[in-house]
Amino acid sequence: MRFLVTGGAGFLGSALANQLTKDGHEVRVLDDLSNGNRSRLAPEITFIQGDINNIPRLWSILQGVDCVYHLAARVSVAESILYPRDYNATNVGGTVSLMEAMRDAGVRRVVLTSSGAVYGHHEQQPVHELDPLRPDSPYAVSKWSAEQYVQTIGMLWGLETVALRIFNAYGPGQPLPVSHAPVIPRFLQQAVSGGSLVIHGDGTQSRDFVYVQDVVAALVAAATARDVDRTVINVGSGIETTIAGLVEVIGSVIGRKINLIYNKSKPGGVSRLVADISRARTLLEFSPQVSLEAGLRTMLEVDPRFQTNPQSLSPAR
Repeated sequence: MRFLVTGGAGFLGSALANQLTKDGHEVRVLDDLSNGNRSRLAPEITFIQGDINNIPRLWSILQGVDCVYHLAARVSVAESILYPRDYNATNVGGTVSLMEAMRDAGVRRVVLTSSGAVYGHHEQQPVHELDPLRPDSPYAVSKWSAEQYVQTIGMLWGLETVALRIFNAYGPGQPLPVSHAPVIPRFLQQAVSGGSLVIHGDGTQSRDFVYVQDVVAALVAAATARDVDRTVINVGSGIETTIAGLVEVIGSVIGRKINLIYNKSKPGGVSRLVADISRARTLLEFSPQVSLEAGLRTMLEVDPRFQTNPQSLSPAR
């Protein structure tokens, strides 16, 4: 098949693009490189630098494409609170531009990467796709809006659409920006360097951490799965892990006691968030393969940023 991966030079997009190439498909990547890195991509991949809102450019890139994976987006919750207009322009406007161009180019299916953030606060866990959505940031609102546009436009124009709500994906190569870095690479970097970990809140807040290759497996399946048109599907590990529990696992894999600092004056986000993945198991034959401990150990072994003192790693269990 021929695929276009928007945002394909990013952390998740590059992992997907490389896997599709490894599977023998023809892959094109569109990325503006605002957060992506072209060096992540296999040499066989056709790379195009450009803006997701450039419809004439999209027309040319989409010729002959069978399926689009739409990952191009701004992804920082904290940044979205400061710059909601930019998040609307990219995450919502870019999605609409892509759908218009797909219609004109005759592409039959789009797989949108949405986010578990759309659920917001729920006392009852795990969250199911039919649960009410309570987005609590412009980022979450933009992802929900993108879902609605994709499904509505798909219905009006006869395009097959599926949205995967990705929970807390992690893995080797995950970016570590100076501000608002994702929790797993931030904690790993601090732990292997002997620093203290700062936990916002009391550490009892929980998340669903899912390894990047498990997410890629779900994305790959979504391109050809049957009976998924205009469907939203959770993609996570299905396992609830508290932030304090995450720290314990990190301490176990590096073989070192970690010093903790609690900042209870700063909230740690929603109190609980874990995915009900029963729909993914049924529709995508999805079965997460990598445990949190195994995923963290792989990051320590293959990501040079976390190899400050590799001999300190405890034996695999």
